[in-house]
Amino acid sequence: MSYTLIGTAVSLYTGKVRGYLRWKNAAFREQLSTVEVYKSIILPRVGWPVVPVLLHEDGSEHGVAVQDTTEIIDYVEAREPGPSVYPDGPVQKLAALILELFGDEWLVIPAMHYRWAYNRDFAQAEFGATSFPDLPPAEQVAAVQKSVDFFSGTLPVLGINPDSVAAVEASFEAFLAAFDAHLAQHDFLFGSRPSIGDYGFLGPLYAHLLRDPASGEIMERLAPRVADWARRTHAPQHALTGDFLEKDEIPPTLMPILEMFAAQQLPVLFDTAAALGEWGEANPDTQELPRILGFNKAVIGHGDNRVETDRAIIPYPLWMLQRVTDHLASLDGDARHRAEEMLRSIDAAKLIDFSLPTRLKRENFKLVRG
Repeated sequence: MSYTLIGTAVSLYTGKVRGYLRWKNAAFREQLSTVEVYKSIILPRVGWPVVPVLLHEDGSEHGVAVQDTTEIIDYVEAREPGPSVYPDGPVQKLAALILELFGDEWLVIPAMHYRWAYNRDFAQAEFGATSFPDLPPAEQVAAVQKSVDFFSGTLPVLGINPDSVAAVEASFEAFLAAFDAHLAQHDFLFGSRPSIGDYGFLGPLYAHLLRDPASGEIMERLAPRVADWARRTHAPQHALTGDFLEKDEIPPTLMPILEMFAAQQLPVLFDTAAALGEWGEANPDTQELPRILGFNKAVIGHGDNRVETDRAIIPYPLWMLQRVTDHLASLDGDARHRAEEMLRSIDAAKLIDFSLPTRLKRENFKLVRG
């Protein structure tokens, strides 16, 4: 079997990749990311403790290790036959890239909040079973206490604190309502085939928010179609099937979610880009970006439930935003006109002429200037 996915059921981003590999019908086996696997495989191959990692036996002496979920999907897309998760339609592809960014880097906020506010004991037991499968359950829980304290302690980095909790929950419930309404008419985001945007949503919505019991009950009650979508997308019954909507259509039912991206995440991305420019001027000879550029004020929430809170300036999402702007820059003629009209319609017109202060790329599993 040529692919090995190293990860765990409790991992948000492992869920994204697992669902994709299943739909893509790629032959893979899964290896649990135990403490020993971190020591013997992940740290030597990647250099820092992270999952998922995809290993590919490509015929070379040591094979290939791919770490980032977007890079994993693109790596497999380039090597496996069959339909793609990237729409051919230029406007659909633009929207799909935007929604992958929204899912990966914004829905992580409610995913982390609900896990550690409502599902802490469950998550700790899961982490223990993953990390130390040979220990008795009580010892597993105790052995991961420091790791759990670390993960739960990162909530302020995302802007989650007592002042913003109500806004985070109200915003998530508004998202659930919008996505549930969309799924009343469509199987996936852009028709009957899952897209890269669906897999961006899958990590937070399945691996955290549905699978964790307390938040899963909330999703089942408030948005049963979203819960059904998460199960289907994680474990699809018919690999490589389905179609994107004809004529490059963006369903009207998706517009409220795209508007959420423009209203909630996009201002944070623009502020992050400005901070990146300042960092670059202050560090002209440094290629590798820090994981955090500092803290600033950010608005969290939706509609009337919006609060300003302290949040870390995280540069990684700009690499994903660059995928959006690169695709937009590749368009001309009618495709460019329609893409710009879509951005204007969701109040994201500032993206039309936007460019990052520096190119970004991932090199040796790290984010660097390109």
